[in-house]
Amino acid sequence: METSSSAAVSGAAQDRTVTPGMVLTALLVPVMAVLGVVTSLRVEDIDMDWVHRQQAACRHMPFPKMEYVLAWSGPLLGLAAMTVCVLLGRWIRRRRGLRLWDTWPGLLAFVCAMFNVLAILLELFMLWTTYSPDVSMPILGDCG
Repeated sequence: METSSSAAVSGAAQDRTVTPGMVLTALLVPVMAVLGVVTSLRVEDIDMDWVHRQQAACRHMPFPKMEYVLAWSGPLLGLAAMTVCVLLGRWIRRRRGLRLWDTWPGLLAFVCAMFNVLAILLELFMLWTTYSPDVSMPILGDCG
């Protein structure tokens, strides 16, 4: 009778083990979320640099294409982080029979995904500002 209860305990402990794949997948969520925010904030830097270059050259210059690339990569990285979190939750539920937040990697991914919801709103706003027309247009100053 002792062996059957110890086998049940070891089986339950084995179900709660954290695998390296689970940890790496859980760490992808905050990495992609942070990269999405960084790329979206870089859009503003590129735009301001473009304005300053126009003012220094005293002429209108073509809009930088890299701003469009970074503006789209922000929301895509944010949504990819959410997708990885959902897939990790499904994997933990299917393999272990646990909820996402019952393991520490899953809890890390879940918390980061909840904060990522706000980051996705910022990323979408930066995408919108990239495509919205600049009403004021950069003032070139006294070029005479």
